[in-house]
Amino acid sequence: MLKLDAILNRVIPREELKQSVARLRIKSNKIVFTNGCFDLLHMGHVDYLSKAADCGTKLIVGVNSDASVRRLKKGPSRPIQNETSRALIIAALHFVDIVTVFDEDTPYELIKLIQPDVLVKGADYKIEEIAGHDIVLAKGGEVKLIELVKGYSTSAIEKKIKEIN
Repeated sequence: MLKLDAILNRVIPREELKQSVARLRIKSNKIVFTNGCFDLLHMGHVDYLSKAADCGTKLIVGVNSDASVRRLKKGPSRPIQNETSRALIIAALHFVDIVTVFDEDTPYELIKLIQPDVLVKGADYKIEEIAGHDIVLAKGGEVKLIELVKGYSTSAIEKKIKEIN
């Protein structure tokens, strides 16, 4: 069972990310990267992240900052949870190795920094639409699309909560 300190240690600020990734590479890990807002963690998120983790040996997750989520126009009440909470919750998943928060609209610069072996997004994207696909493919890596579990979304949960009240 993970203790809070161990979970907190998985949330890495960008300034320390390059060193953390270098340590993973020393051990010949296959590094997988994915990203998202992960506002209200639900079964769809857990399924997606566990499948992403299966694509390599270490999973790094980029979580959109609060400002980034607002710019994505997810809705006036979003994010529901702040970036610290969202990052900590993702870090608590046993198959997630590193979580970092990014403030840009896309994780392109983060992908450039991490240089993952595998880049993962949901199958609702086309490979050429995925930020950083060019970086990963140019270095001989893979871009994988994962089918999403239908019927699960933070927006649907938020709507249901509002209807109850």
